[in-house]
Amino acid sequence: MKKLLFICSQNKLRSPTAEAIFSEYEDLEAESAGLNNDAEVAISIEAIKWADIIFVMEQVHRRKLSQKFQPFLKGKRVICLDIRDEYEYMDADLIQVLKSKVLPILGIY
Repeated sequence: MKKLLFICSQNKLRSPTAEAIFSEYEDLEAESAGLNNDAEVAISIEAIKWADIIFVMEQVHRRKLSQKFQPFLKGKRVICLDIRDEYEYMDADLIQVLKSKVLPILGIY
């Protein structure tokens, strides 16, 4: 069972969509969180420790994650998906982009 953590700023659109999509796959567990203080679900040390792979939506998220949680990222795989904040929750285009970027990384085609 691979544990995937998806991170964006607010945890309202991109990362919850990713959590919903990839939770449906057998052998995958997915959670999502936001880096901003007012995120729907704020990132936590526990979530970082739980995850096998951490996906951030933009480079700015990678930088913020490193600044706030550097000691806990040792040995963690952090991947930037380069998905800009221009989609609604469960937007069909967002789902397609997420699948096209994440599935090959996981070896699922």
